[in-house]
Amino acid sequence: MDSRSLRLFAGVLVLLQASSSANADRDFRPNFVLIMVDDLGIGDIGCYGNDTIRTPHIDRLATDGVKLTQHISAAPLCTPSRTAFITGRYALRAGLGSTGRVQVILFLAGSGGLPPNQTTFAKLLQKQGYTTGIVGKWHLGVNCESRNDHCHHPNNHGFDFFYGLPFTYFNDCKPGEGKDVLVDLQRALWEISVLVALALLTLLLVRAFGLLQIPLTLLALLAVLWLLSFSVWFVPFELLRTWNCIIMRNGEVVEQPMKVETLNARLMREAERFVERHRDGPFLLFLSLAHVHTPLFVSEGFAGKSKHGLYGDNVEEVDWMVGRMMETIERLGLSEKTLTYFTSDHGGHIEDPQRGGWNGIYRGGKAMGGWEGGIRVPGIFHWPGHLPAGRQVPEPTSLMDVFPTVVKLAGGELPEDRILDGHDLLPLLVGKTNRSQHEFMFHYCGIYLNAARWHPLDSDSVFKVHFFSPIFSPAGSVGCSDSGVCQCHGASVLHHDPPLVFELSRDPSEGRPLSPGTEPRFSEVLQRVERAVVEHRRSLSPVEEQLTWPHVLWKPWLQPCCGTFPFCSCSEIHTPERRE
Repeated sequence: MDSRSLRLFAGVLVLLQASSSANADRDFRPNFVLIMVDDLGIGDIGCYGNDTIRTPHIDRLATDGVKLTQHISAAPLCTPSRTAFITGRYALRAGLGSTGRVQVILFLAGSGGLPPNQTTFAKLLQKQGYTTGIVGKWHLGVNCESRNDHCHHPNNHGFDFFYGLPFTYFNDCKPGEGKDVLVDLQRALWEISVLVALALLTLLLVRAFGLLQIPLTLLALLAVLWLLSFSVWFVPFELLRTWNCIIMRNGEVVEQPMKVETLNARLMREAERFVERHRDGPFLLFLSLAHVHTPLFVSEGFAGKSKHGLYGDNVEEVDWMVGRMMETIERLGLSEKTLTYFTSDHGGHIEDPQRGGWNGIYRGGKAMGGWEGGIRVPGIFHWPGHLPAGRQVPEPTSLMDVFPTVVKLAGGELPEDRILDGHDLLPLLVGKTNRSQHEFMFHYCGIYLNAARWHPLDSDSVFKVHFFSPIFSPAGSVGCSDSGVCQCHGASVLHHDPPLVFELSRDPSEGRPLSPGTEPRFSEVLQRVERAVVEHRRSLSPVEEQLTWPHVLWKPWLQPCCGTFPFCSCSEIHTPERRE
């Protein structure tokens, strides 16, 4: 063989080797099953310290995988937290930070939601050949200008398949449970309509008996006022269950209103079928559970089984659902090919101790600004053969870190046209480093910077600085029971001057504020955090706000509907499942 032939032969070998290496890299890419519970407290599960609720399947994930102990949600409420999770960026960068009272999407037929120009991890994984799906709760909007434009819908944000709740699971979704949406406004509108009706009836009787000559124009005006107040109350609020609480399969409404009794079984069945359909991979499934948001489920096989009442029953059902998903993965021989992640969108709702979660030693809860109880969440990664079993990571990490972690493992490129606030977790998960890339983390209540944490590069300490905190009501309580959720501005908050400073590594319960006399670095902490806040704010660009009243309020022309609007009604055919 001459030298030219040898060079040609060597070149072919190099090409074959490169091709083989590229194929090996593609084969190495894992499937992803991302499980998110709604309103679960970090103290609700066994591996994070609970000894009254049984969670063996979740505990097994932690035993066989990596557990994060300072895993932080980007917001203490659903819509902004989920926005940050799937975009890897603080919610206000997408316009989903609240400027006022409304902090989440309230009506499915509002026009606010996750803007089409946002990049989700699902969009990037589609480019890498992944089949992507979401089963369960979305709560990031549906339509912008027409009933079928679906500009905010999961299918428009990189998810090939969607089955579940395009809205959320509110009290209004369960007959007899009570109301969630703007309860005080509903009450005021009802009272106005009753008072106007009584006034109209009185004047009609006075005129009928000839006691006074009441002008017909006045009676007509009162009649119009009554009709207006009654309609504004009745149409959007009394029909909430029909119009908000629906099930969609991709862009089609398949059940309206949804049947709560069979919801969990259907979500699990759809999640299993998605994995089975795409077992040859690669795939990403976002299993976004309706548990443990109120109203709590009363499910056959779980009711009355927990030592912690109905809420504990719900957590134990969540554990069963996690176990069933892991059983499916194992049955299909996908365990070593699948990275499973378990978390909650934010901390537990603690105002009602009989129906809400437990956030362990951490102060506060859902919708309580930057207190740890509202933002510190479970974080478990499980990938047999690739992640070390039993590893614990105490470093600050974020739900936003899932975005770059998933995209990089899938072989994708992170977007360069926007700022990402999350960091790749893989070096921490495998033990390549023991140091988080989060020197600073910023905690928002709506669009308002509530607190910030600093993890100095030269120390293991983690300092937390609170600029303001919600005023609990009634006084002396542990939440905002009077208003339902804590607000982020005005008379609802207490500004701290100087800011409150805590050292979380020594005081995770945020019970002992530091002072210059107790902490040598007190002044340095405030100065360094202040500089970081200034730099962070410079990185923010103006965007259209999605949670303003014009975007949030109900618009009939945007209402998803099966049948003929406004008579929306359909029922999905399903068969009950027997739970082992």
